[in-house]
Amino acid sequence: MNTPPVFPQTAPLDPLVLYGETFTSRLLLGTSRYPSPSVLQAAVQLAKPAMLTASLRRQNLVNPETSNRFWQLLDDLKVPVLPNTAGCHSVSELITTAHMAREVFATDWIKLELIGDDYTLQPDTLNMVDAARQLIHDGFKVLPYCTDDLVLCQRLVDVGCQALMPWAAPIGTGKGPINPYAMKTLRARLKVPMIVDAGLGLPSHAAQVMEWGFDGVLLNTAVALANDPIRMAGAFAAATQAGRDAFLAGTMTEKDAAEPSTPVLGTPFWHEA
Repeated sequence: MNTPPVFPQTAPLDPLVLYGETFTSRLLLGTSRYPSPSVLQAAVQLAKPAMLTASLRRQNLVNPETSNRFWQLLDDLKVPVLPNTAGCHSVSELITTAHMAREVFATDWIKLELIGDDYTLQPDTLNMVDAARQLIHDGFKVLPYCTDDLVLCQRLVDVGCQALMPWAAPIGTGKGPINPYAMKTLRARLKVPMIVDAGLGLPSHAAQVMEWGFDGVLLNTAVALANDPIRMAGAFAAATQAGRDAFLAGTMTEKDAAEPSTPVLGTPFWHEA
């Protein structure tokens, strides 16, 4: 008698690996613009992100106690913190900020943000590679926030970046992937992990880029400014995992013509006399 196959009840573990470190989630969350610290805390606890991004500039000079509570909240959440260099406009400013962040957060992880245009907040693509080279030389694990430009991304890999964070659209726009061709080309050509950072507004956007083979997503505004940030954090976490599972499962090939899902072979054929 043939033994029936045994199928697993859950998908096998598929961890995200960055710079040799393993993370069980493929979702990263920002920590700004939430209605309250308690909402941020609940959103993080529901979504269970791999990392939380935070800026060294996150301080309240008028009421330092507010800043102290925020830093204490991050510590209490027990989620790895990814410091970023948000607001930096020059390589020297960025390098200084990164070193300060390493001291404050006691981590070698850094999200490289170098702003080239204040209106679109587009990264400075001309100086980013040099900044990444210096940070890597100084022992940082660099995650550069960049555009979907293939040549730029290749240069970042060439200087030692083991992962990239290309945008889907300008930060805070919520437009979703505005250049699918560029993003798919980027995914096909480069083999390093890539986390889509900026421009995602809907959980369906997260699922879409994950279906294309991207390795993770980083969100802030889409969650923090939702009517219900906690529920939205959970929705993005579920969509991110669903997109990853779809990519691993292998999606069907899109076709122009209809094709019946129910076979007609062997079914009766009736006709009127």
